[in-house]
Amino acid sequence: MNQYIKAYITFLKNKKKSSQNTIEAYVRDLSAFEAYLISRGISDITSVEQEDVIGFLMDMKKDELSTATMNRRLASTRSFFKYMVDNNHVIVNPASNLKAPKVVRGEIEYLTIEEIEELLSLPDDSPKGIRDRAIFEVLYGTGILVSELVELTMKDVNMRMGFITCNGQHGKARIVPLGDFAKDALKDYLKNSRPVFVKDKEENDDSIFFVNFMGNGFTRQGLWKIITSYGEKSSINKKLTLQIIRHSFAVHMIENGADLKTLQELLGHEDISATQIYLKFRKNKIKEVYDRTHPRAVSHDDNQEF
Repeated sequence: MNQYIKAYITFLKNKKKSSQNTIEAYVRDLSAFEAYLISRGISDITSVEQEDVIGFLMDMKKDELSTATMNRRLASTRSFFKYMVDNNHVIVNPASNLKAPKVVRGEIEYLTIEEIEELLSLPDDSPKGIRDRAIFEVLYGTGILVSELVELTMKDVNMRMGFITCNGQHGKARIVPLGDFAKDALKDYLKNSRPVFVKDKEENDDSIFFVNFMGNGFTRQGLWKIITSYGEKSSINKKLTLQIIRHSFAVHMIENGADLKTLQELLGHEDISATQIYLKFRKNKIKEVYDRTHPRAVSHDDNQEF
């Protein structure tokens, strides 16, 4: 890896105190950028110009990467070169005036309540199954991000008061309540599952809450493999992802009367526009209730004569 990129990653760790998942994302994105530069014969990263960054974007487009991936990689490249400017390694940021591709949101995929119930019934009563059920109950019961779940520590989970503390995407801590089903699953995990995995490891308040077979914290890929394995066992005719559980949480909250501001806070959205994508589900619910309850909403006489 380029020495400047290494220095930037060290800066993120030591100065910015970025999470491990954030650091890993920057490493992936900047490694992809570096690989592109090398393929174009550019070995000196301080000589990169705006045309090179544009070429990087065009190369990703040619490879048919998603707009979300292009968006993230451009943001990582821009952030890296800001660091380079701030430390006098380059004079201008070659990515500063480039607009990231606009992400076009498709239809929101979510699970019905019946499908959620099926998913939660799949794990068995082995230590692994108890842990997996607790993970699913927390994801569905709180709507937190996967990155937030894997970073939860023992002190972040307050079983007595019934809430968890998340640091969030933007470094702002927020309190998220735990429902009874999630609390029961967590109690089962703490009593009958977690001790099997951590064994004789030294533990403290900063120890990772959800652990794998080795007693270590999960990666996103590790959790992705877990839900994929349950997707293969289920009769749910949808691709099971960790994101679909978060969408299900949001949709079911809106359908049952949650206001947009509360949902924004629960999801940890910095901008309420990110939460507004779920508004259509409230409109659908309102129309359904109106049709069911208003005496003149639906005509029941199909043989009216005029």
